[in-house]
Amino acid sequence: MINLDDDIILANNMRKRAYTKYSGYNVGAVLKTKNGKKYTGCNVENNGIQSICAERVAFCKAISEGETEFERILVMGGPKDKEPEKCLPCGYCRQFMSEFVDKDFKIFTVYDGKIEEYTIEELLPNSFEI
Repeated sequence: MINLDDDIILANNMRKRAYTKYSGYNVGAVLKTKNGKKYTGCNVENNGIQSICAERVAFCKAISEGETEFERILVMGGPKDKEPEKCLPCGYCRQFMSEFVDKDFKIFTVYDGKIEEYTIEELLPNSFEI
């Protein structure tokens, strides 16, 4: 079993940095590369066309630093100043991530003292068929 304790702490800290003026729904993410580096992200809302999700922030940080191989991401979200609830990447993020990962890429969410694990293929079926 993968030890996610450090990732949970990092994701919770990132939730505190989220800019959620409109929804009050704070999300933190920790992306781990295959070489062991970790990149964090938080959601950043705006009153414009598209807010930026925590998952895409983490991926963009990693990609901009030259990373191309990814192992997993942990996502935690919920109303500001409340305990996390089940939070999985939105459809846009799933599609975005699928550009950079293989079908076995792991996605974790933590809530109610539980850790749930999914693969990108489970959350975005039929996207990896040839």
